[in-house]
Amino acid sequence: MNIAPLRKAPMALSMSIALLASGCQRADPPGAAATPTVVATASVEPLSAAGMGLSGTVRARVEAPLAFQVGGRIAARRVDAGQTVRAGQVLFELDPSDLEQAVRAAEADTAAAEAALRTAQADLERVRTLAAQGFVSTQATDRAQLAVREATSRRDAAQARLAQIRNGRAYAQLRAPAAGVVTDVTGQPGQVVAAGQPVATLAQAGAREVEVFFPDTVLPPATGQILLPDGRTVALALREAAPMVDALARTRRARYRADGLPPALPLGAVVATQFALPDPLNVSADAGASAVGAWRVPVGALDERAQGPRVWRVRDGKLEAVPVRVLRMDDRHAVVAAPLAAGERVVALGTHLLQPGMTVQERGQ
Repeated sequence: MNIAPLRKAPMALSMSIALLASGCQRADPPGAAATPTVVATASVEPLSAAGMGLSGTVRARVEAPLAFQVGGRIAARRVDAGQTVRAGQVLFELDPSDLEQAVRAAEADTAAAEAALRTAQADLERVRTLAAQGFVSTQATDRAQLAVREATSRRDAAQARLAQIRNGRAYAQLRAPAAGVVTDVTGQPGQVVAAGQPVATLAQAGAREVEVFFPDTVLPPATGQILLPDGRTVALALREAAPMVDALARTRRARYRADGLPPALPLGAVVATQFALPDPLNVSADAGASAVGAWRVPVGALDERAQGPRVWRVRDGKLEAVPVRVLRMDDRHAVVAAPLAAGERVVALGTHLLQPGMTVQERGQ
């Protein structure tokens, strides 16, 4: 048997594997890496040019929750949400049964205290007569006078309790403290409520305001304006701002006076507001300077991979990663602090696919 072919077989197999490995390490054609990637870009805008647009809600100047001053079971509800009411109008009524019994008990206590006072006064007159004739001592007269004073105090206390309980009976009717619109009703007939538990909310007639919630990084400005659908504007003036940021929503509430709101605009209507915010980083007026400033970019331009927030600037057909600090954002734009310049272009979409130094071509060029 000839074994020479069998000895040559492993050697041929080894040479084939070596050739295959060298083929896998062959470099790609030079033209493949030079093909630019087409990207969508957008120009960065200075914050001072963009300002801030937020939604506001029309509110009454005074919005007060209404509650009974005594507890009990609600017997009747005489108002619905959205109803206009006048001052003094009855809104709710409690079951007066227990209150009536309390009034009767207080009246009985008062009558007993008055009877005890009359008895003490009569005893004092008799003691004084006997003392004048020398039949009783001065000490007996002092005790009779003390009894009259005690009876007088008990009578006064009983009368005060009676007046208080009568007031409580009157509190069984919840009346509107002022004219306005009932914006919310939570109390229902048959419900047992405690004293001070809100059962409705009244938006009092009169001055109206606009409530706006700002991001936690923005201090509410002193002035602004409402943009009405017909193109008119209404000036806003800050009346109050919440001193603390809401822990859950991370927003700051502000109330603005809005004199001149159209009467047809109802309470609770959502309006578009515009505020010219100052530059929070004191950016130089020279918009062309590449200093750290506040800029508005599309939300899609943010790249928040492991290196932290950044945007990709296009310069001479190459990509540069620019670190940014996000100040605030909405559903379309983000305001960032970054060393950018007005007019510079950044990649607006697909930032998770980009790498530093990539050759790109802007869409449409």
